[in-house]
Amino acid sequence: MPESTPKLDLEVRVRYAETDAMGYLHHAQYLVYFEMGRTELLRANGLRYRDMEARGLFYVVARVKLRYRLPARYDDLLTLTTRTVKVSPVRVDHEYEIRRDGRLLTEGASTLVLVNRDGRPTPLPDEWYAVLRSDSRD
Repeated sequence: MPESTPKLDLEVRVRYAETDAMGYLHHAQYLVYFEMGRTELLRANGLRYRDMEARGLFYVVARVKLRYRLPARYDDLLTLTTRTVKVSPVRVDHEYEIRRDGRLLTEGASTLVLVNRDGRPTPLPDEWYAVLRSDSRD
């Protein structure tokens, strides 16, 4: 991921309830962390999912990709980096990295599609689209 891309770093401590029987962060929890990163990146740009949903707009995950390199364990302090890499009126692509002490543990990507209450793709309001576009490399 290019360093010039706008991003948000979020610290996350692995909680006991998020681990498997061996004390490793459960593989599905990474997707929850990715969602945390997306939500906080939106918030940092003055947008909230809550406000979108109140207007009948919902981002749904259309694609997700993960690559596990090294495991995280209970009580590890992780840094989640979330980047918005592409934006269109109905789609947002993000990339993610999870590191511990600077060492890459996991990387991923997701594509979100904006839909209305009927589940049909729909464009973002212009003012929100402008904010998202300003935080992407496209």
